[in-house]
Amino acid sequence: MTRRVLIVDDDISVREALGQTLDLAGLVPVLAGSYIEAKDHISRAFRGVVVSDIRMPGKDGFALLAHAHTIDPDLPVVLLTGEGDIPTAVRGMAAGAFDFLEKPCAGADLVAVVSRALKTRDLVLENRRLKQQAEAGDAAVRLLRGTSALSERMRAQARAVARTMADVLITGEPGVGTVKMAEVIHLLSALSRGPFVKLAGAGATPERLVGQFAEANGGSLFIDEVAQMPETGQFALLDLIERPQAPRVFAGTYRDLGRAAAEGRFHPDLFYRLDAARIHIPPLRERREDIPVLFRHYVAIACEQAALPEPAITPDHLARLMEQDWPGNSRALMNAAMRFAMGIGGDEPAPDGGPGLAAQLAQVERSLLIDALSRHAGNATEAARALKLPRKTFYDKLAKHGLRAEDYRS
Repeated sequence: MTRRVLIVDDDISVREALGQTLDLAGLVPVLAGSYIEAKDHISRAFRGVVVSDIRMPGKDGFALLAHAHTIDPDLPVVLLTGEGDIPTAVRGMAAGAFDFLEKPCAGADLVAVVSRALKTRDLVLENRRLKQQAEAGDAAVRLLRGTSALSERMRAQARAVARTMADVLITGEPGVGTVKMAEVIHLLSALSRGPFVKLAGAGATPERLVGQFAEANGGSLFIDEVAQMPETGQFALLDLIERPQAPRVFAGTYRDLGRAAAEGRFHPDLFYRLDAARIHIPPLRERREDIPVLFRHYVAIACEQAALPEPAITPDHLARLMEQDWPGNSRALMNAAMRFAMGIGGDEPAPDGGPGLAAQLAQVERSLLIDALSRHAGNATEAARALKLPRKTFYDKLAKHGLRAEDYRS
């Protein structure tokens, strides 16, 4: 495991000397000359520690310490202070610094403090890993959040289906979380150590299906909006499912697949094979008591990703959210939580129960983006060309709506 030491000092000779000392000690130094250069290296997954000078032009070491602890309060930050500047060192320790060193510091002292900090970091990351493993023991609770009776029923259904090896048809309106349900069942099943592979139905050609089946060997394959599969893909999927060693197949759709099969728009044999087990995910308007739990969760995620402090969520705000129908379901609620976290809310559905104009336009734009990505199997260049958008604008819009082109690739 590579462990890094981020060294931040505006004096190039100092940071290079510190880096050389750590390099000789077998560590990996990462050098930065300012707060701006350093901040992008810091994340919750950073396998290392930070050593920063306090006095720097622009934002100083205290600002870097505050930023680091906003991202991860457990990230060790060692501050470098001028000789004899004890009040500054005390201030640093009070602000949460792991330790401090006086400049110029002896190489042995630097290595000793950094080694202690790295051991602390290793312990934190290992504890997090073990906690994640423990939580994965019941992925239904971890990923299918909600306090409603319907949510509890969904969790029970996921656990029951996970005990079988049957292929599963997951139905529900757009945005309810069919892929998350499939992932939960996969994690709870005997195939949890195997891969979980996703494929957009519109891009499920015979060639791509063969490749995805090979990639999902020993695990599970989720086909999103299976009703959009081309006819040749349907025949190929039916053949592949029947083969020995085939992965478990999950198919998600918001369409009536049974009716499509009866009307000749979907292969009936494939429908009955996929329909061996079926789970329906109710829309948010049918389980409104889940909305506060989900909204708080999405706000916390958005704040962590953007390194923002979590804003207070008032009971009145939650009550207004529960009054809405949320036609975009969890996706729409997630977008509202992101806007709330960034302090740019106000375009949530209007209090009369219907979505406001801004929300309606946003949903239309999001639907067009999803449709373009699905039709072009996640090829961002082709999807952008189809929508007549410059590539940068297209990616900006994907980010705005929380979409990723790779989720629609085969």
